[in-house]
Amino acid sequence: MPEMTRRERILTASRGKRADRLPFFHWWRHCQLGWAERECRNRGMGMAWARPSYTTRLHDVSVTEQEVVSGGVTVFRKTYTTPVGSVSYDEQREPGTGQWHGDRSWLDVTPWFTQRLIKEPADYAVVKFIVEHTEYRADYFPIEQARDWLGEDGIVTDIHPHTPLQTLMIDWVGSEGGRFFIHHAKYPDLVEDLCQAIAKSRLPMYEIAAKSPADVILCGDNIDGVLVNPRLFEKFFMPEYETMASILRPFDKLLGVHMDGRVAVLKDLIARTPIDIIEALHPPTMGDLPIGEALAAWPDKVVWVGFPGSVYALGTEATKKAALELLRDVVPGDRLAIAMSTENIVSNDNLRMVTSVLENAELPLTPESIDRIEKSIA
Repeated sequence: MPEMTRRERILTASRGKRADRLPFFHWWRHCQLGWAERECRNRGMGMAWARPSYTTRLHDVSVTEQEVVSGGVTVFRKTYTTPVGSVSYDEQREPGTGQWHGDRSWLDVTPWFTQRLIKEPADYAVVKFIVEHTEYRADYFPIEQARDWLGEDGIVTDIHPHTPLQTLMIDWVGSEGGRFFIHHAKYPDLVEDLCQAIAKSRLPMYEIAAKSPADVILCGDNIDGVLVNPRLFEKFFMPEYETMASILRPFDKLLGVHMDGRVAVLKDLIARTPIDIIEALHPPTMGDLPIGEALAAWPDKVVWVGFPGSVYALGTEATKKAALELLRDVVPGDRLAIAMSTENIVSNDNLRMVTSVLENAELPLTPESIDRIEKSIA
């Protein structure tokens, strides 16, 4: 039987079947190109890209951006003007933003909000107008281009934004100081009405994704049980995942959702969702659910592990130990792929160390085969 390509390994595992080796890959947005990256790719590391299948066009909304000084700090203020009023947000950016990976700075940091789009109750009507006047148009070129460039070296995913409630939690209202939860308690009708408007507006986006050249549609949520409690997850998130899956499944697309936080409290609810891939799940101590326990709890799902950045900070020996412990936790290694990082740049030394552990992880894994891997890199 010929050796699988990196793309074949990732997709085989992602469809719940056994690959020849445990798939491992690096996200392009965190990957430092150079000698170590080249060496690790030659030794079996794949690549993953996230690109959209759509563009948006706003109707009856004008958008302007300018640099302003706010609180003694230079920020970028984007203003949306509509027939029913205006809203704006302020964004701070580190040097290099927009000149390198995925709108990130030279240090791999994304821009952050210093003022949110929704600040007071009157802003909800303006934002709802913007949502209802957003048109989604298919544009498959970014994915087609990436697939052509990448070939069999990895996978290209179709990246989507946060689901409606998390769009408010993380982007438009924000959760710092409990802001979103205060808004939801004081203005529940405004919050939920806007969520419904976002959900309705996204249906064409899901239909575009269903015909995308990508095999995996990746919902960019940031699920953490502290931010998203079980009541909110069941009421707002599960129905949206059902809607997405009902549109994608007839086209044989896999639905992945970014769940990089503490999800033990949501474990049983996640099992009831139609999600195919739990993406970026971090093992303890960054997460609170061991990967082996997650796989056992979700027998019809695949886990793309996010190797924890907190371990990388401890050096290569700690990285080797954690990688071996992870293998021992997931025997026999089915329904699994490992991302070198889902959050940050990985040092050359750590990238090579994880590769040293994973390059010989033939499936099925056994305690004996993992012992042999450990001895080979002693």
